[in-house]
Amino acid sequence: MAKSKKSKAKPAGAKKAAKPAPRKAPAPAKPAAKALPKPGARPIELYYWPTPNGWKISIMLEECALPYVMVPVNIGKGEQFEPEFLRIAPNNRMPAIVDPGGPGGKPISVFESGAILQYLGRKTGKFYPADERARVAVDEWLFWQMAGLGPMTGQANHFLNYAKDGNDYARKRYVDEVHRLLGVMNQRLGGNEYLAGDYSIADMACWGWVIGASRMHDIGREFPNVKAWREKIGKRPAVERGFALGRELRERQNNDPKAQEESRRILFGQRARA
Repeated sequence: MAKSKKSKAKPAGAKKAAKPAPRKAPAPAKPAAKALPKPGARPIELYYWPTPNGWKISIMLEECALPYVMVPVNIGKGEQFEPEFLRIAPNNRMPAIVDPGGPGGKPISVFESGAILQYLGRKTGKFYPADERARVAVDEWLFWQMAGLGPMTGQANHFLNYAKDGNDYARKRYVDEVHRLLGVMNQRLGGNEYLAGDYSIADMACWGWVIGASRMHDIGREFPNVKAWREKIGKRPAVERGFALGRELRERQNNDPKAQEESRRILFGQRARA
């Protein structure tokens, strides 16, 4: 991020005719995901790439009207493995945030999308209720997404779109599990407008993954409650803004065959690094 300009104070007793002290040229902007911000910076830094996990946080920040800046972490180029980013997110996964105004007014970094949603909910008092019973309901559906809907949809997408032929068992295994999870969600939404009663971080967490799941199953025919929920949330202005964040970055990569191949090489077959 570019540093703001600071003018030098005039020395005491300076004559009116004295020329003002020259200003220093602003420092050049630092590249994405290179360093933690200095204490005192106001906006939250969102380390991000436009994926269902990234959308969770961009949507929450927009819903809460929190000032933030987006720092792209191009996972197709391996930027998530840079040492500076690992200081923030040791699991080498985005999203992550740095909040200069953390607890006690001191900066804090948070990784893992579910933890970030909970943190921002506590920070703002929005979309994450203080009442314990209501909070338990939100947590149940938030962790349902983290442990089920997200991983299963991601695995199904991998075997449907990236894995070589000969993975019929894996494709059926994960596509069927996504179908089961959509059925659970559809039943829940049959008697509830939102997953945990009121609109919450649980809905934000699930929404992007339901978009992915919609490409595998006809939710309009099989899961009408899920479809109605998806469309209702998608019309929220904050969701539209969060969903659009960084879209051009993803489209640019998708339109470049060489970038696509490099992305697959980096993303698939990862093992522990020394």
